[in-house]
Amino acid sequence: MKPDAEFFPRDPADHPPASSPVYKSSVLRSPRFPLLSLQNSLSEVTGPVFGAGELGPLDHDLILNYVQTGEPIGERIIVHGRLMDGEGRGLGGMLVELWQANAGGRYRHALDTYLAPIDPNFGGCGRTITDAEGYYSFRTIKPGPYPFRNRVNDWRPAHIHFSLFGSGFAQRLITQMYFEGDPLIAHDAIIATMPDPALRERLIAKLDLKASVPLDTLAYRFDMVLRGRRQTRFENKLQGS
Repeated sequence: MKPDAEFFPRDPADHPPASSPVYKSSVLRSPRFPLLSLQNSLSEVTGPVFGAGELGPLDHDLILNYVQTGEPIGERIIVHGRLMDGEGRGLGGMLVELWQANAGGRYRHALDTYLAPIDPNFGGCGRTITDAEGYYSFRTIKPGPYPFRNRVNDWRPAHIHFSLFGSGFAQRLITQMYFEGDPLIAHDAIIATMPDPALRERLIAKLDLKASVPLDTLAYRFDMVLRGRRQTRFENKLQGS
């Protein structure tokens, strides 16, 4: 955030178009009228405020936070990184939420009817608050890919959804993180809404062996930026941020 402005303005032209025929459902969900530019209200630039007391002790640990009879099935991973503003400064005290499919590619959701089984020991969601320097970390299970009804044989790459709150509601960001080396990324209809390879690259987490736990858990690093020219990109959305 600049000292002489509320927040960095966001350029809608720098994000995927809301209507992208390659991603069929976006055509029906996209706005039919020009968007309106509104002045931020005081509540949008000063809140919300989160405290560590609002979190449970296992909210950041998706391997343990939903166990019923044993640990979940799948590859154990660490997802970590830093949340920053448009000038590269770490944002402390920010709420980071995530949700994902299980190792078989199925969400714990009533509308998900994919044939992969539900894992009774995996809930698929978690949250944490960034430390004073903007760092966050989760333990989880690497999600599996799954088919979706778009073209005849479209599959989503393994991915994790993120919801971020910056220092104000006007900085809200919802995005997705992908995994380095996944061959399905090149075939994904949703990522294809972003024609610039450099922008797509910002959504791909890099393998981080330095943060891995030997003989236990691989790690991936995913830094995210709220607003500014280095902002983490939305996917097929023109709202928020």
